[in-house]
Amino acid sequence: MTTELRRLRNYINGEFRDAADGRTIDVVNPATGEVYATSPLSGQADVDAAMEAAAAAFPAWRDSTPSERQKVLLKIADAFEERAEELIAAEVENTGKPVALTASEEIPPMVDQIRFFAGAARLLEGRSAGEYMEGMTSIVRREPVGVCAQVAPWNYPMMMAVWKFAPALAAGNTVVLKPSDTTPASTVLMAEIIGQIVPKGVFNVVCGDRETGKAMVEHPTPAMASITGSVRAGMQVAESAAKDVKRVHLELGGKAPVVVFEDTDIEKAVEDISVAGFFNAGQDCTAATRVLVHESIHDEFVAALAKAAAETKTGQPDDEDVLYGPLNNANQLKQVTGFIDRLPAHAKVEAGGHRVGDKGYFYAPTVVSGLKQDDEIVQNEVFGPVITVQSFTDEAQALEFANGVEYALASSVWTKDHARAMRMSKALDFGCVWINTHIPLVAEMPHGGYKKSGYGKDLSAYGFEDYTRIKHVMTSLG
Repeated sequence: MTTELRRLRNYINGEFRDAADGRTIDVVNPATGEVYATSPLSGQADVDAAMEAAAAAFPAWRDSTPSERQKVLLKIADAFEERAEELIAAEVENTGKPVALTASEEIPPMVDQIRFFAGAARLLEGRSAGEYMEGMTSIVRREPVGVCAQVAPWNYPMMMAVWKFAPALAAGNTVVLKPSDTTPASTVLMAEIIGQIVPKGVFNVVCGDRETGKAMVEHPTPAMASITGSVRAGMQVAESAAKDVKRVHLELGGKAPVVVFEDTDIEKAVEDISVAGFFNAGQDCTAATRVLVHESIHDEFVAALAKAAAETKTGQPDDEDVLYGPLNNANQLKQVTGFIDRLPAHAKVEAGGHRVGDKGYFYAPTVVSGLKQDDEIVQNEVFGPVITVQSFTDEAQALEFANGVEYALASSVWTKDHARAMRMSKALDFGCVWINTHIPLVAEMPHGGYKKSGYGKDLSAYGFEDYTRIKHVMTSLG
């Protein structure tokens, strides 16, 4: 007896469609390693259709009033709340995440973020009119950029989709969104929900692989390309978009330093850092992956962190005792395993360092000590439940180590010394610095990095403004 696979479809111009040429991709549940659905492998014809729909819908959506767009986004937020159980179920199949944590840690922030951008929709304003030349009045207008091509990642498929479409729609843009090829289910369900609320063509979902995303970015219609993904993918998007001078919004990798000074409350720091490092199987660009500890407390801290790792549980989505589920796919399991297999002789695995079970893509909470600044695992993003630990001697060396990577997304400082915390927050070259905490995000504050972590901001008024363009209008008073 065979179980019939669920059939996911693109959402274009207000209707669900298969790929024009009928091609599909198998979608695997990472908690079981088994195929549970098929998804369209969209080609140029599908991308063309979605872009045409978004372009046709843009003038009316652009000209809608801010209050009208606000009402639409508030309806979307309400609908997501009403259908939360369905969204959670789809996301759990996508990712293997724990059901309880998906319900408590993803749905409420998503809904809150949509409501934030609903409010932001009514704040599209420029500077006040003024006379900067005799006899002339100048006005600054903020306008939507147009059609936005958006590519979401597989680590937070639902939430990252929200970070993409909510500010874009609030600003008056139309959207063509592509989910990751490994996690399309929740985005397709979102399309069903959103499609009942927005005019046709305003929100479109095209499923597919890297070639699909490439076709979207290279398409002449979008005015902006936005991606959350790897540095390699971001560089490819920037290169493709440069050919016709598209705007680009990139949220890429991270290698967050966690700087722990000698006056830190070790017990509390270990508890918070272990959660921030292992949550979502470490598949978070802001994860607390790279701990730098003052030499005077290094050994005590490592022992406590290894103990916390040993007590952290991974497992199936319906197990309420687990902190995280599987890695997202077989390739990601291979990548994480490779980092551990290639560790230099001077490194020591203090906890974990192995796959858990032979069903699904689970990996044990892992702590590695004895590392040097130029080690591969220190310099490159693992994107798994692996925390590295290095020792430093003083504040200057802590900063040297912290800033000595190509990523610059997030960081944290742990100390009771306020002046030192302020010095560190100024000197750390990262888009976010947390003090005595790590990983909380709020809709009102910007998220985004520097260097190879990309450019542009998600969330906040800054993220909203990224989806607008500025126009100067000057009129003669004569």
